Amino acid sequence: MKKIIVIMVLTCCFSKGLSQGDNEDPSFKTSENLKIKSTSVEYHEDLELLVFSMTVKGNAGATVPSAAGQLDGAPVLGYVFPTNLNSVDIGFGNVEGVVALALTSHPDFDDTPLWDENYDRNFGNDGVIWHPHWVILESTEAVPGGLSVVQFDKASDKVALPPTNPDMPMYMDSPGFQVVTQGDEIKVLVPTYRVSGKRQFKYDAVSAYMQVNTSKVDLPMLGVYAVYSVASGDLSLPYSVR
Repeated sequence: MKKIIVIMVLTCCFSKGLSQGDNEDPSFKTSENLKIKSTSVEYHEDLELLVFSMTVKGNAGATVPSAAGQLDGAPVLGYVFPTNLNSVDIGFGNVEGVVALALTSHPDFDDTPLWDENYDRNFGNDGVIWHPHWVILESTEAVPGGLSVVQFDKASDKVALPPTNPDMPMYMDSPGFQVVTQGDEIKVLVPTYRVSGKRQFKYDAVSAYMQVNTSKVDLPMLGVYAVYSVASGDLSLPYSVR
């Protein structure tokens, strides 16, 4: 049942994914740097490590958003791995939705306060550097891409979050995994203990534009506004860990 829900939700996202967000650069739609050629997740038994990878037609990670100058409307680019992992596998409570590992770049804010990705000893200035997030995605008709990160009320909802979460009212974590870009490939290195020892699961790969909202009550805080490329072509999560 969960796999059917995942396919329905993500197919909705793909079919609606060509509408432009307020601060989406029109060149994103045709950028070879966002066109996925292939994807893989490899398990390295000797290191107890999962290596998530996407290969694109251009240079992976070379395209990043331009700053909007404020948090409201801030653009976010992502290379996203939707999976059929469960929310509890990555340190959340039991939450309905699609567990995804998103590699993101966003110059207007830094949501990884524990990590210094550009090595300058300032922990609050490197949001544009490609970095990972675990997120729980849900279907929504409020944004053109059909998906948003699941939100909660910090004052009243009882939620379970990993200790590395960025203290935002969304099911989002900033796990600090190493992200590596090399030519046409972007990779993220995930120790198996950070996914509760899961070494087999299904996944897909997507490049997408997201946008932050802090002013409109009818829009999600972080929604998907455009999908540029899907590895499988049909968002069916057909790939298995090698």
